[in-house]
Amino acid sequence: MDPKIYDMCDIDIAWCPGCGNFSILRSLKGALAELEIPPEELVVVTGIGQAAKIPHYFKTHFFNGLHGRTLPPATAIKVVNPELTVIAESGDGDMYGEGGNHFLHAIRRNPDITNIVHNNMVYGLTKGQASPTSQLGFRTPVQVKGVFLEPFNPLSLAITLGAPFVARAFAGDEERTKDILKMAISHKGYALVDILQHCVSFNKVNTFQWFKENTYYLDDSHDPEDRNEAFQASLQQDKLPLGVIYKCTGKKTFEENIGIYDQDQTPLSLRKMDRKDALKILIQTKS
Repeated sequence: MDPKIYDMCDIDIAWCPGCGNFSILRSLKGALAELEIPPEELVVVTGIGQAAKIPHYFKTHFFNGLHGRTLPPATAIKVVNPELTVIAESGDGDMYGEGGNHFLHAIRRNPDITNIVHNNMVYGLTKGQASPTSQLGFRTPVQVKGVFLEPFNPLSLAITLGAPFVARAFAGDEERTKDILKMAISHKGYALVDILQHCVSFNKVNTFQWFKENTYYLDDSHDPEDRNEAFQASLQQDKLPLGVIYKCTGKKTFEENIGIYDQDQTPLSLRKMDRKDALKILIQTKS
């Protein structure tokens, strides 16, 4: 499938020239095209922020929610129609800050969705204050003496909570990012892809060059199915590992566990219901 199937004409893209979001968008479109997922079978759910604008810029169904509330509607959409490919996509502030509690419990529930996080270690939409992943000492107009909080580590947390797929990519390597996204989207269950990206306007420390010099790809000696080894890799801070950090198979998804598809595979959104009978059942249950 040609990635141009997702193109939109005559749109005004609000990202700064040179923003890492452009390359993430290209990688995502390439991954979807190679997986042959048509726009009409895809839903991208976002919150608030520069990363959250991504579904405005290519052909897909999408839902923009409240700040930090990306994962609940994404989970609901997958439950009512498991035939859809559902991607929850937003920035490090929206997903790990305002949405931190939802992040924790989405992992525990294990819906069959892909969670893509644009991690530029800063709040870009609101002009540059520190985000949960900003590094120690990072100075901003708000954190004038530098960040003193330990950076949030989404990878180690996801592995600890049992996420069945955890990966990290770098926006500056579009081809490898595309391949990682393909694996995540194809994986059954919750899949986290934390994408390191440069913010050219508000983060002059963690630049494109900084990420090039401070990341490396895990080689074949890394066993992503070894949870202990994956956890140790996720803790590395001197150089940040890229690639599939952890994966496991066979874990039941949220949609399977709630039981509504045990006897009938018809998507919940397409089932016909006699509302009068349903109301009677509800009244009888509550009485």
